[in-house]
Amino acid sequence: MKLTCEREKLLHGFQTVAGIAPSRSPKAILQNVKLEATSGHVTLVATDLEVGIRTELSGFEVEADGDVLLPIGRFGAILRESPDEKLLMESDGRKILVRGAQSEFQLPAADPDEFPTVSAFEEQVYLTLPVRFFREMIRRTVFATDTESSRYALGGILMEVSPEGITAVATDGRRLARQQGPVEVGEGYQGSENATIIPSRAMTLMERALTDNEDNVMLAARENDVLVKSQGVTIYARLVEGRFPKWRDVFPRMDDALQLEIAAGPFFAAVRQAAIVTSEDRRGVEFTFGEGRILLAGHGAERGESHVELPIAYDGAEVRVILDPRYLNDFLKVLEPDKVFTLAIKDPESAVVCTTDDGYAYVIMPLAADQQQPTS
Repeated sequence: MKLTCEREKLLHGFQTVAGIAPSRSPKAILQNVKLEATSGHVTLVATDLEVGIRTELSGFEVEADGDVLLPIGRFGAILRESPDEKLLMESDGRKILVRGAQSEFQLPAADPDEFPTVSAFEEQVYLTLPVRFFREMIRRTVFATDTESSRYALGGILMEVSPEGITAVATDGRRLARQQGPVEVGEGYQGSENATIIPSRAMTLMERALTDNEDNVMLAARENDVLVKSQGVTIYARLVEGRFPKWRDVFPRMDDALQLEIAAGPFFAAVRQAAIVTSEDRRGVEFTFGEGRILLAGHGAERGESHVELPIAYDGAEVRVILDPRYLNDFLKVLEPDKVFTLAIKDPESAVVCTTDDGYAYVIMPLAADQQQPTS
């Protein structure tokens, strides 16, 4: 293998795939990025056996085809520290030579044939989603997953497809995030309600690896794994095993609830202020809606008290609820500051439901007034 590359282009691609490699593993070979070079075309591959990524780079001067394993730590440091615009790379299977204008490095090379295979996207039946929506769908749901749970399959995002569109759902039992949006279903696509639960780690990687300037993303869910592709990036992941809770059965109906229109930015700032005095023992903030305002009150056994007011267009009877500000902030920080959402509340014991006009819904269970612990 022999090629000349633009250092910045290779660095960007290398960092994109290297993030999936395990920092520690009994399989030392996984702490490498595989480079596959063929006639001006370079593909970088990394995997931890549960999630894998392939990214294709163009514009390289390939003098000799071949594969090479690049150690993440040392080769990544060379790319970051080198001042050169271009680097020459060469490997004979035993070592790697990297040469710049005034520097030269030799690194030992492992056998690329021993590196695990990461599937390319060759599916004929798949879903097509706008990339911008797909990334937003991940941001708005992934924080509500529970990677530590042994009950149900809460460590991933459930993807449901219907003629009306796609629905993504995540929950940890204390809150639930749901995003709905458009999808183009390829002819012959078959899916079941609980078949596609994509691990939260894989979804986070997808969100980071894709960029909004791309048009669409293709998603193909198979029996045990999923493939996602957008332009030059392909991501593979094993699906989460187990059953997802029947979330529709617990999603509250709020037809008779108080509906309040609130701007996300000012409310986010008020919640953060009120939460300053809270602690693990007393982490709840009391929200009182009425008299043209929201009154937020935090109480800490050793940290004092906080009182923050925010004006709203509601002068009806007061309604109170105690919520964990961390869960509320998770929702608010994925919204644009000027985004207006609807907060629906019934009483201190019922769930609070926040919705937007673009298919996003978020359910938060209240804390008990006596112990300020999540209700079951």
